[in-house]
Amino acid sequence: MTTQRPNIIFIVADDLGFADLGCYGGRDAKFGKVSPVLDQLAAAGLKFTQGYSNSPVCSPTRFALMTARYQYRLRGGADEPINSRSRGSAVLGLPPEHATLPSLLKASGYRTALIGKWHLGYPPHFSPLKSGYEEFFGPMSGGVDYFTHCASSGAHDLFTGEDETPEDGYLTDMLSKRAVDYVERMAPGAEQGTPFFLSLHYTAPHWPWETREDHALAQEVKDNLFHLHGGNIHTYQRMIHHMDEGIGWVVDALRKTGQLDNTLIVFTSDNGGERFSDNWPLVGGKMDLTEGGIRVPWIAHWPAVIAPGGTSAQHCMTMDWSATMVDLAGTKAQDDLPFDGVSLAPVLRDAKHQFDRPLYWRMNHRGQRALRMGDYKYLRVDGNDYLFNIPADERERANLGGRQAERLRAMRDAWEAWDATVPAIPEDATVSLGYSVKDMPQR
Repeated sequence: MTTQRPNIIFIVADDLGFADLGCYGGRDAKFGKVSPVLDQLAAAGLKFTQGYSNSPVCSPTRFALMTARYQYRLRGGADEPINSRSRGSAVLGLPPEHATLPSLLKASGYRTALIGKWHLGYPPHFSPLKSGYEEFFGPMSGGVDYFTHCASSGAHDLFTGEDETPEDGYLTDMLSKRAVDYVERMAPGAEQGTPFFLSLHYTAPHWPWETREDHALAQEVKDNLFHLHGGNIHTYQRMIHHMDEGIGWVVDALRKTGQLDNTLIVFTSDNGGERFSDNWPLVGGKMDLTEGGIRVPWIAHWPAVIAPGGTSAQHCMTMDWSATMVDLAGTKAQDDLPFDGVSLAPVLRDAKHQFDRPLYWRMNHRGQRALRMGDYKYLRVDGNDYLFNIPADERERANLGGRQAERLRAMRDAWEAWDATVPAIPEDATVSLGYSVKDMPQR
C-alpha cells in the first residue's frame, strides 16, 4: 500500500439524482449506457450506499465542502441558495480569511485548482483565488447557460481567475478539457513529489436543459434559465452522458501521464435530483430533507489503496470527504476552526469498516429538520414530526412516531441539542425556489 500522498480530483455534479447513474440502478437511455465511465470507476473502486449531501440545495453544500464544517456556521450558508442579490455583498460568500480544503492542502504542498462552479460569493469580496485555489476557470454563480455562459440575471459569468473570459463552447466540454490540460501540466510535478488537488465542479446536469447539439436553445431560454417550458428525460440523460464522457477524458489523461494509480478520484453531487432526475427508490428531491433530496451518489477510486468492487454502508456527508482529503494530505484543521467532518480514510482502506456517525440537517424552507442516527431518521416538515426506519422503509412512508414515541422524542431532543450549537437562521436569509406548483405539480 502506498505511503505517497495522493493527487486528489474531487468531482461534483450539480443536481444529480440518486439513481441517475447506471451503477446506482439508473436505466439505460435510448442511446445506450448513460454513465459507463462512472460505472467503471465504481466497479474498480468503492461505492457508498448511504452517502449524503450537506444540504438539499447547492451553495450550502459548497460551504460545507470547502470548510469541512456545517454550513450553518457561516452567514452565507443560511441562504437557500445564494442568489443574484449576493452580487456586491461583502457578507454572502466564503470569507477569504476562513481556512478551506484547498488552502489547507496548498499550505501542505499541494498545487490547487477549481475548474467549474464556485457559487460562494462574487468578486471583489470573494473568489476561489481568495480561498486557496491557485487557478480558477468557471462560473461564479449558481446556474449559467451552457453556450452563452450568462447567469439568470443576464450577466456574463465565465471567469479565468477573477477576470471574465469570452471563450466559446459547450460548458461541460470546456470544463472537461480544462481538467485534462491541468492534469497534463501537473503530472511532471507530481512525479517529483508535488501532488495536485483539482476540484472539478460541473454545472451538469443542472438546468437549462441543453445538450451539445442545442446551441439554438440559448436564445430561447435567455430570459428564463429555469427553462420551465422545456427539457425531458432524454435530454437530461444526454447531459449526464456528456459529463461522463469528460470524466473519461480526465481518467485517460491520468493513465497516459502515469498518475492514475496514485490519484484519489471522488465523485458526488451537491444535492438530490431536480425535475427530470431519477431518485428511485427515494422520495423527494432538491430542496427536500426526505432521502431523495440529500442521499446522493458517492464513488471513490484510488487503485493504489482502494480494493475494486467494494460497497460501503457507512453513513457520511459531503464535509466528510473534505476532512478525508485533509487527512490523506497529512495535515489537519486549524485549532480555532475544528472540523465537523470526519475522515473516511479507514473506510477507503477497508470497505467493511464502519463507525457511528449521526448526521444533522436543517432548512429554512418549510421549517425542515432531520437527523439520521443508526437505522432511524427523525424528520420535520411543515411542523409535522416523523420517524422512519430507513433500511426497512427507504421511501419514508411508514411513520413510526406513534408506535415509538420515546425514540422520536429522544431524537428530537438530540436534534435540538445539536441545533443549539450552530447559529440560528438569520431573519433575512432567503429561500429561492425558482418555480412553484403553478408551473408544475409537486413531485
